Amino acid sequence: MGRKLCVINQKGGVGKTTSVMNIGIGMKNAGKRVLLIDLDPQANLTSALGFQPQQLESTVYEWMKGETSFEDTALEYQGLYLIPSNVELSAADIELSQVTGRELLLKKAMDGVLDRFDCILIDCSPTLGLLALNALTAVHEVLVPIQPEYLPLEGVSYLMRTIELAQQRLNHDLKVGGVIVTRYDGRRNLHREVVDIIRTHFEDKLFNTFIRNNVALAEAPSYGKDIFTYKPDSNGAQDYEALCKEILMREVV
Repeated sequence: MGRKLCVINQKGGVGKTTSVMNIGIGMKNAGKRVLLIDLDPQANLTSALGFQPQQLESTVYEWMKGETSFEDTALEYQGLYLIPSNVELSAADIELSQVTGRELLLKKAMDGVLDRFDCILIDCSPTLGLLALNALTAVHEVLVPIQPEYLPLEGVSYLMRTIELAQQRLNHDLKVGGVIVTRYDGRRNLHREVVDIIRTHFEDKLFNTFIRNNVALAEAPSYGKDIFTYKPDSNGAQDYEALCKEILMREVV
């Protein structure tokens, strides 16, 4: 069975969508069959891959509810597939609040396509509500991107408690697959200090590859491209390629 991962952090601006997009492409470049799922009402992943969210008739919301098929929802980009999102997903917490098994909707939708993919990667919204619970119920591994500054670090303990609750109540197989340091600048004392704190707290969960601060990573989504397509020789492309190799080598037990 393929790997099921979500990238989650309730703090915005830590490189969550950038990581999903470029890890997905990196996995595809390594020969894996990849599905990306945009589970964020802001639809940043959908937009970053060059699609227009408000022009889509079928999105992850309809797919989760069983109102549309995978074939009618999935979009293709550079050899991988995307289940897109748009702003209608923001109604999920209210509309699904009375639905029985509401935390299992995404898992049930994913179960129908597991045999098609080696890697399914979910981009979560920057909130820890029903959508995040759906992601945490549907996957086996959580990847946590952290910007090496104190404010982004403060919210991680709350995120860890949410993951622990999901483990206890909804998904006993759930594990923290790794912590990704993003927007890293080794010349800054603050970044080095925060990384030392992260390493002390997470130990072997911290990936050795840090995603360096790189202008090309910020520019690529505005062109609807991943970093490997936009600037394959950039530090961003090198870092995400190295990170993908680590993820592929790392077994969650």
